[in-house]
Amino acid sequence: MPSELSACHDWRTRPDPFATVWDRVQKQLSENPGLQGKVLFAWLQGEYPGQFQNGQLRTFQRGVRRWRATQGPEKEVFFSQVHEPGRVCASDFTHMTSLEVTLTGQRFDHMLFHFVLTYSNWEWGNICFSESFESLSEGLQGAVWFLGGVPIRHRTDRLSAAVNNLSETKEFTIRYQNLMDHYGLEKERIQARKANENGDVESSHRHFKEAVDQALMLRGSRDFASREAYAKFLDDLLRQRNLGRETRLQSERVNLRPLPARRYENWRRVSVHVGVGSTVNVDRNRYSVPSRLIGEFVEVRLCVEDLEVWYGGTLIERIPRLRGRGQNKINYRHVIGWLVRKPGAFERYRYREDIFPTTRFRMAYDMLQEQLPTRAVREYLAIVELAALDGEVQVDDALRILMDGDVKLTAKAVEQFVRSASFVPEVTAVRVDEVNLSCFDQLLEDREVWNGDSQGSERDVAGSVENTAFASVS
Repeated sequence: MPSELSACHDWRTRPDPFATVWDRVQKQLSENPGLQGKVLFAWLQGEYPGQFQNGQLRTFQRGVRRWRATQGPEKEVFFSQVHEPGRVCASDFTHMTSLEVTLTGQRFDHMLFHFVLTYSNWEWGNICFSESFESLSEGLQGAVWFLGGVPIRHRTDRLSAAVNNLSETKEFTIRYQNLMDHYGLEKERIQARKANENGDVESSHRHFKEAVDQALMLRGSRDFASREAYAKFLDDLLRQRNLGRETRLQSERVNLRPLPARRYENWRRVSVHVGVGSTVNVDRNRYSVPSRLIGEFVEVRLCVEDLEVWYGGTLIERIPRLRGRGQNKINYRHVIGWLVRKPGAFERYRYREDIFPTTRFRMAYDMLQEQLPTRAVREYLAIVELAALDGEVQVDDALRILMDGDVKLTAKAVEQFVRSASFVPEVTAVRVDEVNLSCFDQLLEDREVWNGDSQGSERDVAGSVENTAFASVS
């Protein structure tokens, strides 16, 4: 029956409070479609003081949303794609610092190279510290060799950060093309500022970091004993997440192409000249090398986290790679011999801070400056030379004992202690006695003071308790 049919509710139950100003609102929305309803409402309140109240914001926002849906500009359409097994892999870098992971209490700022097969969503990741070509190469090769095969296409973003980590765009382009050719991969890059086009890996970033955060909560701590322990934690989590993708992964493996005979060289070779300061300038950072190489050209191989210094086909030195630009890493063992011969150069040496291997060495130098101001530099350099010859740990222990004792600190005293193989006690453990909490019971004994209204009395009681607790701790 017509009376049983529900009527479409297309009328207002109350007058539109914005009817008189809506033409101005439409004009603003037409000229600036990105304006938020909250911002427009604040603008209206400024234009018409006292006419619109804060409680009308939701009504106004619904009107803006209705205008956008019926008269606003068209929105971008995203087209779902059909994924074929073994065809496309996608990769990208993501920052992990927000997870607040620490290693032995120290903040661990790092990134993750993230690799995803778009059909099965199987994922792979490894820790890195910059969006460099070396990090990309190591991560991509690690993933395909673990899989045992190579997809057809590799999708990435514009790789602008990785390009900026090299001195020339042309150099990066050549190296990246060579990597793709080595594995027979077709390059596929998304449009600039269109991260959604690499949505498989972008979505995996978010889900993986959420999973890491949840796993850290269950673990009860975000601190790890070493980087290796943290890497194992991530590997175990990735393995667990990939268990549910095993069936679709088998379909991927069948369609993967075979691997090449060997991996692609995961380093960049540069030829640099060793300057008179026994240093080389590599990738806009400065490193020291053995002084016997001064005046020679050496080959430096820039790996992901290390530099390898080669001369005449022989590996001379492996140095941890610096992150960033304009930094220096001077190994005191490379220059200490000549500093001992030229002690006058120490005070104004540009890299003097690198000649203090540990904080205790710095403390020893300051103590020598007080005790032997005329010979402090010579004595200190002799101590550093002893560390280079007999071991930094042994000399550091000797400094700890001698500085806490009554023996005058000199290079000879340190040498005698190290050569005598004296027993070195462990670092003193600081023990804090348990606080006797019974002293706080007096707060309950004096109910009159406890329930009183006098603030002065409360301060007196609090001060008394604090003093009692301090005395107990002492």
